[in-house]
Amino acid sequence: MNSNKPTAYNNRLGIKGWVYAGRYTFERYLYLGHRVSGLGLIAYMVLHIIETANRMRGVEAWQGLMALFASWPFKIIEYLLFAMAVFHAMNGVRLLVTELGFFLGKPREPVYPYSTSIKRHRPLTFVIMGLAAMIIILGGSSLFFP
Repeated sequence: MNSNKPTAYNNRLGIKGWVYAGRYTFERYLYLGHRVSGLGLIAYMVLHIIETANRMRGVEAWQGLMALFASWPFKIIEYLLFAMAVFHAMNGVRLLVTELGFFLGKPREPVYPYSTSIKRHRPLTFVIMGLAAMIIILGGSSLFFP
C-alpha cells in the first residue's frame, strides 16, 4: 500500500458537513428541505399542544395569547409554517410517485457506467416544486392581504 495516500476520509465538518453543498444535486436539496420542514412541523405540533393547553389558565390568559399571535411577527411565523407544510406535502407526493415507479423509464442493464433515473423524473420534480411555489405564494397572499 502506498503510504502517500490517505487511508480514510476524515470528516471534521460537523453540522456544516450535513448541509455542505459541494456536489449536491437539486434532489439532495429537496431531501434536506424535507427533513428540515418535517422537524419544523413536529416542533409546531408540540408548541400547538402547549398553546392549546394554555386555555386552562382562563379567559384572560387565552385572549392575551391570541392577541400576541395576531401580531405581525407571528403572522410571518404562520406563513413559514404554511410554506413548510405545503413543501413537505408536495415533496412527499413527488417521493411517493417516484417510489411507485412512475417517471422512471424502462429498466436498463446494469453495465458500467451506470445510468441513473434522475434525469428521467427531474421534469416531474420541477413541475411539483413549481406547483408548491404557486400554492405558497397564493396562500401567503390570503394570509397577508385578507
